[in-house]
Amino acid sequence: MLFNSFEFALFFPTVFLLYWIFGGKNIKYQNYLILFSSYFFYGLWDWRFLFLIFLSSLVDYIIGLKIYNTSSQTSRKQLLYFSLFWNLGILFSFKYFNFFTENFYTLFQLDYSSSSFSFLNIILPVGLSFYTFQTLSYSIDIYRERIKPTSEFVEFLCFVSFFPQLVAGPIERASSLLPQFLKKRNFEINMAKEGLRQILWGLFKKIVVADNLAIAVNLIYSDPNDYQSLELFYALILFYFQIYCDFSGYADIAIGSAKLLGFKLSVNFRLPHFSRSIPEFWRRWNITVSVWFRDYVFIPYLKNKSRTEKNFIIATFLTFILIGLWHGAAWTFIFFGLFHAILMIIYRYISIPTRINFTSSFTYYLTNGTFIAICFFFLIISSAFFRGESIQNSFLILKKIFLFIPDENFESLIGLKVLFIPFLLLLEILTLKKDYPFFKLEQHFSKPIRWCIYYLFIFLIIRYGGPQESFIYFQF
Repeated sequence: MLFNSFEFALFFPTVFLLYWIFGGKNIKYQNYLILFSSYFFYGLWDWRFLFLIFLSSLVDYIIGLKIYNTSSQTSRKQLLYFSLFWNLGILFSFKYFNFFTENFYTLFQLDYSSSSFSFLNIILPVGLSFYTFQTLSYSIDIYRERIKPTSEFVEFLCFVSFFPQLVAGPIERASSLLPQFLKKRNFEINMAKEGLRQILWGLFKKIVVADNLAIAVNLIYSDPNDYQSLELFYALILFYFQIYCDFSGYADIAIGSAKLLGFKLSVNFRLPHFSRSIPEFWRRWNITVSVWFRDYVFIPYLKNKSRTEKNFIIATFLTFILIGLWHGAAWTFIFFGLFHAILMIIYRYISIPTRINFTSSFTYYLTNGTFIAICFFFLIISSAFFRGESIQNSFLILKKIFLFIPDENFESLIGLKVLFIPFLLLLEILTLKKDYPFFKLEQHFSKPIRWCIYYLFIFLIIRYGGPQESFIYFQF
């Protein structure tokens, strides 16, 4: 069930009404309703994978209690290793088994047909990477004695399967989300208003911006040989804004939906295209995933090693290769991770000063604008690997871009709908310090003006919405 679908437009209001009308004074009823709704929401993709998410939840629920109640450090480690083996084993089986097996056969020049081994012919459960990391962090944090396990099984199942953020994040920590299932939730009108505004903003980014940009991006990427330098570079720029509006749009809808049910989810994007460096970009883009890899891969590696430059470089490459693989089992994502690892290391040695004494506002904006432009250029280049159908396809695109081959038909690819990008950027620039442009709108505009703004965006969504596209990050 897609957030931008008619089915969700029926599903969520139904859940909302049942949740507050019949369960407003009963936290157990609310949680049972959330659990049933989440499993129904997930089961519509493929009901067979409901058993998988339930089993993963059950394993980590039991492991968490056993780790907490075990005094032997050896036994605690064994329990943690079992959780790691179980969660990462499932992720590997569904997402990476075929990739590594095929590359093993290719490396040793083995013939697939001559082997009695058959590749797993299975589909990837939607959202597997997201909920696996969420439940895995629960066991790790208990082992590290940062949190205590819960004995409430239904509430733990809700924590793992909470439908607003189940299939594409944000990846929530148990310390943040789980306690919200254990305390009474009351309907708050101001929180509900913020939720509706954030949903509206998210739908605009997804339906109007991302889905329209997808038309030109898919057209150019379908056969890069038909296009030249400017057209291909244009496609990379469009793809960045497509995936940004697609993914951050999902996050806004997820966070807004959670607010309507009385929950607060983590902010997952903070205007990443205004970053002055690649390290800053990863503090602004898909924040919960970046922080997950920092806390469970990068920092633990350095803690177990001496803090030398060599180990810092190894930790950086390890972290970003895993980030690349997390996005997908393909060499394009590995190269995407490698490219960002190299940039992270370069930026470490060419650090951008956070405080500069400027003689005028002009030099301030010029300097920061230059830093942002350079960083954005690197992001655009890296998107060739992220979006490319293959490594050969990605390098072909980059080669043609840097050959500066003249374009003859570039004007035909520039549609009026691309103007939604500067419109989006203008709104974000005007509201830089807000979580999203509609945040606390009543502090700046009267009620009639606010409703004019709402109706304007509803009109834009209905009138200029692109062909319905699945959310890009569902495949991860």
